[in-house]
Amino acid sequence: MFTILDDFLHRPFGRREALDKGIPARVLEGVRFRRLHKGVYAQRDHEMSWEDHVEAARLALPDSARTTGATRLRQLGFAVGSEWPLHFVVEGDLHLELDDVFLHRTVKMPPSDDEGVTAEAAFVAFCAEARLLDAIKVGCVLLNKERLDLDLLDRILTEEKWRRGVVETAYVLSLLDGRCRSMAEAELLTFFVFAGLPMPEVNVAIEVAPGVELTPDFRFTHYEQVVEYEGGQHQDDRGQYVADIDRYALYRRHEVPYELVTKERMRSPKATVRLVHRALVARGYDGPPPEFGEQWDSLFRRVADVVRPKRAA
Repeated sequence: MFTILDDFLHRPFGRREALDKGIPARVLEGVRFRRLHKGVYAQRDHEMSWEDHVEAARLALPDSARTTGATRLRQLGFAVGSEWPLHFVVEGDLHLELDDVFLHRTVKMPPSDDEGVTAEAAFVAFCAEARLLDAIKVGCVLLNKERLDLDLLDRILTEEKWRRGVVETAYVLSLLDGRCRSMAEAELLTFFVFAGLPMPEVNVAIEVAPGVELTPDFRFTHYEQVVEYEGGQHQDDRGQYVADIDRYALYRRHEVPYELVTKERMRSPKATVRLVHRALVARGYDGPPPEFGEQWDSLFRRVADVVRPKRAA
């Protein structure tokens, strides 16, 4: 039996590379390998990661192709949109079909590096496809993590107005809030804003007693009402779980009113907003109740559909 170099057993690779390293074509086409795309293979028992699928698609595409949109944002550490299909962009009128790959064609490549387009260009491409809520969440965290250069983004929006996603991105940009450290926080804050609740402080430290400082996710200052988001990591990470118990105990001990919003509660956005509204009313809020009209509904539509009337105007 032909001996395969270990390097070819744990990753996707191109046919040309394999032949150059002495692997016969008959072995590539045999039972020990499977074809992922034309000219791209992997050892049959190798369990493909998402990153492996990205690399396999890259090997099947021209060298000039770059990841974009949700795929590029995921590469940069932001789990947004769907993993599939993978999004790549290439300059020119290339027509090539690959399984689970969407190939965007453009007359001019967006700013990019050797891996993919820049975070700014990826965000523009993402906004072209995304729901308004998802675009806001991603944009807020990109700002918070200082991964979105507003000068570079403005250059795309002003100098490349023809590019797909520019109109949508310009609309989303005014709705971003860089105070949110996670997409869950950004989502919850967006619910408050679009339902018409008062604007809370976000991630601002408060002193609940002399020398005792806490940093709630949200605090409606005028009503001294705290709101904390508790996601899955708060339950899965034992250290975080214990820290949360201690923090909530401090709130109670020092009579700081707080509400917990769990990831399960977030599955019902209106109910979540009503929960916080009731807590504010109990603290003296006498403003208008949450409004779930056209503005609210726009959160769950594609940005492209929301801004279409603006295009027509």
